[in-house]
Amino acid sequence: MHEMSLCEGILQILEEEARRQMFSRVRTVRLEVGELAGVELDAMYFGFDVVCRDTLADGARLEIVQRPGQAFCLGCGERVAVRRRFDACPDCGSYQLQVIGGDELRIKDLEVD
Repeated sequence: MHEMSLCEGILQILEEEARRQMFSRVRTVRLEVGELAGVELDAMYFGFDVVCRDTLADGARLEIVQRPGQAFCLGCGERVAVRRRFDACPDCGSYQLQVIGGDELRIKDLEVD
């Protein structure tokens, strides 16, 4: 379950930003998670709750905005939607796809005190 280590990394960022921006409590964390990022959302919610116990983010709400996967097809030159890595191009059937979106994991914004 790599989601736990992802949550630990998020907490580290929160702690660094709290020192830098002088806030003491995190109320909400909004993440953007790409459909191709390989993140299990239920595990992410669980891991976030566990990792944040007894920290500045204890009880914080995690909101996840999922971004669709996108790729550029080298076969037909089209930008296409993909749900999984290594899918074929839905337009021409080629497997020569270059992912151009939907593989990100980033903190979009925070609500803090």
